[in-house]
Amino acid sequence: MELIIVIGYILSLLFIFMFSVAQLHLTWHYLRSLREKPHPPKTIVDWPKVTVQLPIYNERYVVERLIDAICAFDYPTDRLEIQVLDDSTDETVDIIAGKVADYQAQGINIQHVRRTDRSGFKAGALAYGLKVAEGEYISIFDADFLPSPDFLKRTLPHFTHEQVGVVQTRWGHINEDYSLLTRLQAFGLDGHFTIEQGGRKHAGSFINFNGTGGVWRKTCIEDAGGWSDDTLTEDLDLSYRAQAKGWEFVYREDVEAPAELPILMPAIKSQQFRWNKGAAECARKHASRLAYHRMGRPFRWVNRLHAFFHLFNSSVFLSLLLAALLSVPMLFVKDAYPEYQWIFNLGGIFIIGFFSIGLFYWVSTRQLHANQPWRYYLIHYPLFLIITMGLSLHNAIAVAEGLLGFKSPFLRTPKFNVTNAKEKWSSNAYVKGKRSPLVLLEAALALYFAYGIYTGIRLGDFGLLLFHGMLMTGFAAVAYYSFRQVRHA
Repeated sequence: MELIIVIGYILSLLFIFMFSVAQLHLTWHYLRSLREKPHPPKTIVDWPKVTVQLPIYNERYVVERLIDAICAFDYPTDRLEIQVLDDSTDETVDIIAGKVADYQAQGINIQHVRRTDRSGFKAGALAYGLKVAEGEYISIFDADFLPSPDFLKRTLPHFTHEQVGVVQTRWGHINEDYSLLTRLQAFGLDGHFTIEQGGRKHAGSFINFNGTGGVWRKTCIEDAGGWSDDTLTEDLDLSYRAQAKGWEFVYREDVEAPAELPILMPAIKSQQFRWNKGAAECARKHASRLAYHRMGRPFRWVNRLHAFFHLFNSSVFLSLLLAALLSVPMLFVKDAYPEYQWIFNLGGIFIIGFFSIGLFYWVSTRQLHANQPWRYYLIHYPLFLIITMGLSLHNAIAVAEGLLGFKSPFLRTPKFNVTNAKEKWSSNAYVKGKRSPLVLLEAALALYFAYGIYTGIRLGDFGLLLFHGMLMTGFAAVAYYSFRQVRHA
């Protein structure tokens, strides 16, 4: 039994370390990219026909502001088509119908597109609209986005040649300062939309369309096989299929597409579950192609390695949870078997990984919060790690389901149109007052790691006190937020 614990602990730490090194390499590429001059965009005289797709499902609180933002685009009206792909089953349908009628009366080419069923969820709606889309380019926005009027004119010039299939932009945050939870989400997303996307692009590795806030070349979607609903992250899936066929993706950090962050822990969990399970499903679907198949354009071994960690990045939650759970019995193993001391010395790998990830987020912070980077970083980075640890059980379950092929429906993240702390959310029709049994397990894990702290002190072994303290605080915080917000609902 002791040997199983030791092997599991070593393997989990090793994966975390390898993931951290990959992130450190992306940081190095990102820093190099900042010193290079970007390719100049092409000059467009005759703007192409663009179709803007807005996939909507029960978004009564935010759909009006989205339609208003899209209809305010500074783009030739005869070159712009807007599809509101509405799968709603509530009063959102009537709200959209009224807005569409108003804008149609003003001469805007906007259509209210309804299906007979919701098959395929978001992927199905996008595919349905694509069949009748007139645009040479397809721009997609989720319900919570508020793109600026010049969005199309800032992205389309970056389709500099025929093999550019996608231009993806950086997500901004409408309600970042709403609460601690929204600030921590913004902190994590900023790392992805600077280091990961920018670093992968500079390295020549696979990047991904993020599901919204970007523009596709229509022929790229069609050539890659179109939208598929066999994973929960149809955007990541299509991104890999397109790049494997030789299409090039462009990432523009300088173009921001603001969006609303989830404000409740249950909504955050719903979004995290979909992202992590969908990534694991894509890893299951595409891993063998990365390892063995020829690509439409040359990819070096380092690019394939980055693609591996890109697809399996959600699996770090499995490793983190396993290392955390085994770290408590490892205290007893070390006490009973002093010859295993070298295993604990190996735990220094975790410290190296900690500082690698720390540098990753420091560079991101310095890039986007140049005014007071140290203050912002020192407040948010430790808290971000703590909450991430607290979500490891929830996210590890999502990853396990994805890797094992368990299917589940696409659950959207509810949007509230709440941007400051004075606004009420408890009367929102999409807030569910249902408690998940997982909250009790998270609370139990907080007690488990409190026991780990007690055990370390009792045995005079203080090497894991900080780790167990962060885990205890993280699980307690996640359980507290989940219980309090559901109870308030």
